[in-house]
Amino acid sequence: MIRDRGIKKWTAFLLPEHRAGLKKLKEESLKKEKPVLDEQEWQLINETICEAMAENRALEFTYFSNRDFHTLEGHVHYMDMMNKELRIVHSLHKVYRLKMDDVINAEMK
Repeated sequence: MIRDRGIKKWTAFLLPEHRAGLKKLKEESLKKEKPVLDEQEWQLINETICEAMAENRALEFTYFSNRDFHTLEGHVHYMDMMNKELRIVHSLHKVYRLKMDDVINAEMK
């Protein structure tokens, strides 16, 4: 009967440089690309933000940062059009600055 050691027999051939390269390749494959929004999607996001500001309602933002998607929930305190950013007050009364270019979606809570 043949007893194969499986992957163990090949681990001796992997140098530390190879392991580091494989790890880096895996990390890069997990990174995501930022989607491109068209004019209608930007208009819908803008209308949602303005409506939420008028009614003092919380929003849940989906934004793209550091090659990944994140969410943030809170009230829009201020829209800075000069710097193209939103100032969002989180439920813990912490103020976050979110770049408009990073916003992917905004939904009312």
